Amino acid sequence: MTPVERIRQAYERIRQRGAAPVWISLLPEDDVIRRAETIDPSLPLAGLAFAVKDNIDLAGLPTTAACPAFAYTPQRSATVVRLLEQAGAIAIGKTNLDQFATGLVGVRSPYGVCNSVFSEGYISGGSSSGSAVAVALDDVHFALGTDTAGSGRVPAAFNNLIGLKPTRGIFSMTGVVPACRTLDCVSVFARDLILAERVFRIAAQPDPEDWSTRSFQDPGDTWSGARFRFGVPQPAQLEFFGDEESRRLFEAAVARCERAGGQRVEIDYAPFRAAAELLYSGPWVAERLAALEDFARDHAEEMHPVTRKIITGAGALTAVQAFQAAYKLGELKSKTAAVWTSTDFLLLPTTGTIYKVAEVDADPIRLNTNLGFYTNFVNLLDFSALAIPAGFRPNGTPFGVTLIGPAMADLSLARVASRLLPEQRIQVAVVGAHLTGQPLNSQLTSRGGTLVKTCRTSPDYRFYALANSTPAKPGLIREEGFAGPGIEVEIWSLPVNEFGSFVALIPPPLGIGTLRLDDGTQVKGFICEPSGITGAREITSFGGWRAYLQTRP
Repeated sequence: MTPVERIRQAYERIRQRGAAPVWISLLPEDDVIRRAETIDPSLPLAGLAFAVKDNIDLAGLPTTAACPAFAYTPQRSATVVRLLEQAGAIAIGKTNLDQFATGLVGVRSPYGVCNSVFSEGYISGGSSSGSAVAVALDDVHFALGTDTAGSGRVPAAFNNLIGLKPTRGIFSMTGVVPACRTLDCVSVFARDLILAERVFRIAAQPDPEDWSTRSFQDPGDTWSGARFRFGVPQPAQLEFFGDEESRRLFEAAVARCERAGGQRVEIDYAPFRAAAELLYSGPWVAERLAALEDFARDHAEEMHPVTRKIITGAGALTAVQAFQAAYKLGELKSKTAAVWTSTDFLLLPTTGTIYKVAEVDADPIRLNTNLGFYTNFVNLLDFSALAIPAGFRPNGTPFGVTLIGPAMADLSLARVASRLLPEQRIQVAVVGAHLTGQPLNSQLTSRGGTLVKTCRTSPDYRFYALANSTPAKPGLIREEGFAGPGIEVEIWSLPVNEFGSFVALIPPPLGIGTLRLDDGTQVKGFICEPSGITGAREITSFGGWRAYLQTRP
């Protein structure tokens, strides 16, 4: 598609689905189209649409940091946004986040809760929740997030994306609302590694307005050739919080790394964990308060309760504790730096597990801490990191691993990561207009979908012919205890990077959920909202859509 066609499609998809909770604000469509019409096609990012996390300034739209009382409208965009626009990329709007970029969960926002696009009810990860979901839904080609404790990596894992967390200081922070000013960095989400690397090369520019920026120095192909050494924690130091499927997927990633020419080296993970614990149990929490002290004092009641508790609680920390922690971090930097004498990079789970929104709501602090088990230390120790997809659990939720290297190893990590990515496909059960030979089957085949098999659901599903649906479509609703014939479905295998755009085409009351098949397995597939069967005809007895269609005149 042309840039203009791509922009029109994105806005139409957002209108049909609704902007919330992914998008907080959008630039006027006509303004964005006018920019797309004038893009120089020779530019390196010509016509590529991108999203901006709403703690990063985008001229013309308010910066809210997911707190309406904090909002201000900047006169110019953040430096990193301007660099990308000069390269031909087209920003379309601002995305949701954990308020003030405080959290790894994606649920701490008055603008709504983002779910993982692969499983409704599971968290998207945060704080860069909206940016990751916007990419996974194919609203944009790439998105900017931020990363202090893992916010550019955890949402990548939960939405099956590349999450590039650059060496701290490589991207300018001018025009970015600080969380921990000495640790923050802008991050990149993309569906493919090549695009993430292109964005990195353009955005990695020193900024005279930002005292924390530094020039990127690529060490070259020092260890990303045919042979390399990668560090993994000793087995007893790995933590998956009871999620054995995550453990299995991590072991598979380690084996894949060995097949790609890597030599596994077991490391002592204890000093890395000790550094991670300094981030939230030490005085670095006070740096979050330093960025918002006046606002937190005057508008505490307008902050999200969990965010308020974390930030305002830092007022009890002392300067003595800050110096003591700085000394402790210095010791840990010395200990952890030694790992680079025996390894080229670390291979870690991005997270040990994934949680449902309801679980996080019930236990917000502890579960958030669990998600940072493998992420919190990276910026404290001045490391580079690249999160990549690493497969799916049986319940359909994605799992990811992160390659972590010393400062300035960003492109080396990208070069070796290209050899570690598994083939990414997801199975989807279709029951009606997407079946072979039916009117919407091309939505699968045009995205590289392939038919796996024809089978039936478990008996506890009712089937309806929906009213006023063009083309005609059925609705599938599970009813516990119902004993029907089971409904015929086709299982299609779809490339994961096409899954978001496919889901975005599904109109209400239909959606994608988890179906139970007659052999007891589960698969993603079409479900119907209960309200959607109003006026519908129940056709369960036919056992499938094709059998029902044969009875129609």
